[in-house]
Amino acid sequence: MARIQPLERDELAEFEPGFAMVEDVMGFVPNSMFTMARVPGLLSTFQAMAGTILRTEVIPRDLNQMVAQVASTAAGCRYCQAHTAHSAERLGVSEEKLADLWMFETSDHFDDAERAALRLAFHAGSQPNMATDEDFAACAQFYSETQITAIVATISLFGYLNRWNDTMATELED
Repeated sequence: MARIQPLERDELAEFEPGFAMVEDVMGFVPNSMFTMARVPGLLSTFQAMAGTILRTEVIPRDLNQMVAQVASTAAGCRYCQAHTAHSAERLGVSEEKLADLWMFETSDHFDDAERAALRLAFHAGSQPNMATDEDFAACAQFYSETQITAIVATISLFGYLNRWNDTMATELED
């Protein structure tokens, strides 16, 4: 049971453009957004930041969702794990690849570039943070500094969401 009840969508008309963007990607609006709306300015700030990070063209959107999935799983947030797996599937990540996500180091479904990004996501999503200089050096073999920064932005965004949703006991949508 959620620790704080989300507001009703019909109370939040000013956020509809952001909700429409999220629905386009996910097919629904997460309950966490309806709870964030309780704090003036928080939801609009979150929508702007999340939109920038998740809709970037700096890295492929499917990789972005796999990074989010691995970071959320490393952090133990079941709510975000469900959302990131759902979004990755909607973006075209195959069921086989999603099933092998936690075997990314050895699975033939992943190339070395994806392995480097997912390893960084796993290490940075863990508590305490286990990201190393070696993780960044491995990513630098495949990604520019701007792309690595985008990967870290996704990891960080989901660090916030993992903490928010676990703390609030956000209820998973149907």
